[in-house]
Amino acid sequence: MAQGDIVGLLIMATVAGLAMPAGAILATYQGIQPKWLEKELRHGILALGAGALISAVGLVLVPEGIKDVSVLAAIMCFVGGALAFMALDIYLAKKKTAGSQLAAMLSDFVPESIALGTTAALGGGTMLLGLLIAVQNLPEGFNAYREMLPKNKQRSNKLIVIFVLMALLGPLFSLLGFYYLAQFPVVMSGIMLFAAGGILYSVFQDIAPQIRMENHWLPPLGGILGFLVGLIGFMLEG
Repeated sequence: MAQGDIVGLLIMATVAGLAMPAGAILATYQGIQPKWLEKELRHGILALGAGALISAVGLVLVPEGIKDVSVLAAIMCFVGGALAFMALDIYLAKKKTAGSQLAAMLSDFVPESIALGTTAALGGGTMLLGLLIAVQNLPEGFNAYREMLPKNKQRSNKLIVIFVLMALLGPLFSLLGFYYLAQFPVVMSGIMLFAAGGILYSVFQDIAPQIRMENHWLPPLGGILGFLVGLIGFMLEG
C-alpha cells in the first residue's frame, strides 16, 4: 500500500473515532423545543446507531469473518463474543457503574478499528466500514455521555476531552491491524466474528429497549436510516 493510502486509512480511523466526542457534544445541547421533538430526536439517534451496528455486522464483519474459518470456529467466536459482552454487562451492573454504555462503545470500536486496518492491508476498501463506525459512534457517544453526565460544567468539559482522547484508539488499532494482524487471517476472522456476536448482544440488550416509545413511530426510522447508510456504502464499494 502506498504512503498516501496509509494516510487515508489514518484519516478515516480518526474521523470515525471523533464521532464519539461529536456525539457527546450533541448530548450537551438540551434546548430543542418542543420537548416531544427533543425526546423523539434522542430515541431516533439511538436507533440510528443500532441500524449502523446491525449493518456493520450483516454487511462487513460476518461476511468477512466467515471467509477463513470453519463453521464450528465461526460459531464459537460469534457466541463467545455475545457471552463476553453479557459477562461485561453483568459485571458493570453489579458494580453499579455509569459506564456501561462507554464500555460497550469501546468494545465494538476497538475490534472494528482493527478490522479497518486489516481490510486496508488486504487491498479492500475502507470507506464502508469507516463510515459505519462513524455513524454508530455518534449515537454511542451521545448515549454514553448522557449516562455519565456530570453535574457541573467543568467536569462535563473534561469528559468530552476524555472522549477525544479515546478517538485516538481508532488510528492506533488500525495500524495494529494493518502492520501485524493482517498476516493472520484466521485470527482476524475470529476477531470480526467475536465483535459481531458482541455487537448484536449490545443492540438487543442495551440499545433496542431504549428506542421504543409508546404511540410514537418515527424513532425506528433512525434504525432504517443507519442500516441504509451501510447498504449504500456496500453497493458503492461492491
